[in-house]
Amino acid sequence: MKIGVGLRVRYEAMVPLVQLADELGFESVWLPEHLVFPVSVGQRSPFPGETHPPMDPSIPTYDNLMFLAALGLATQEVKLGTWVYNLALRHPIVAARSVQTLDVLSQGRAILGIGAGWIPGEYAAVGVDFETRGARLDESIDVLRHLWSEDEPEWHGRFFDFEPLKFEPKPPQGMVPIHVGGESTAALRRAATRGDGWIGMGHEPDTAAEQVRRLRGFAEAAGRDPATIEVTVGATPRDHDELEAYVAAGVDRIIVSPWERTAGALDGLREYARDLRDSVLAGSP
Repeated sequence: MKIGVGLRVRYEAMVPLVQLADELGFESVWLPEHLVFPVSVGQRSPFPGETHPPMDPSIPTYDNLMFLAALGLATQEVKLGTWVYNLALRHPIVAARSVQTLDVLSQGRAILGIGAGWIPGEYAAVGVDFETRGARLDESIDVLRHLWSEDEPEWHGRFFDFEPLKFEPKPPQGMVPIHVGGESTAALRRAATRGDGWIGMGHEPDTAAEQVRRLRGFAEAAGRDPATIEVTVGATPRDHDELEAYVAAGVDRIIVSPWERTAGALDGLREYARDLRDSVLAGSP
């Protein structure tokens, strides 16, 4: 089981928190992302069939990949993930360059978690069609991989069109892993057919197991080995038995945030590592 840390803290706490995660041996850190919030978020929700609770649109928001690059320069080993990056809001050439730069500065530690987004006003603000976001996201994934692998990439698709380019250097790790986030059927199918992994939100072992079952079904239907798709969920198991329940559910990585407020984040992470070091971190790569 891999253990990552969700960076649910104010910006001034992120560097010391990530440095501590690196020192304690956590496998990865994960930074949430939105480009912008409309004043009225609306009633949509990232959870299918649910409405979103009241949300403060003045929540501080930063350039996700730029912030991770800074965190990469402040650390040595911990991997740097987006949880999740709204790829469909950006042109894939712009996104590919930002991710490549993160991978270069971190010496191959980037993980790109991506999603289709769920706030129409976020799309409207930058003039991108909300209704075609899924198809745009699918094509963007393919464009990123093309740019990162081909000597003279060119593309002629539904949303994007460009003649042969030079896109150098390639990411140090070759292909940056792309993990598809989301709880919807579309997100699970996208992860099963295009992703290196799937990222869920907060899950108990039983709810994670149900999503993993669906993910595996979509993968098998597409002729893909489900074992090649890494499963990540947000969770904070407090003992070995809870951890094993997630393992049994088919989860490969959990993202923990064992604190309630920023002021308690460092102590909370130290305590969590101390309590579970033998049963959790000792088994992390």
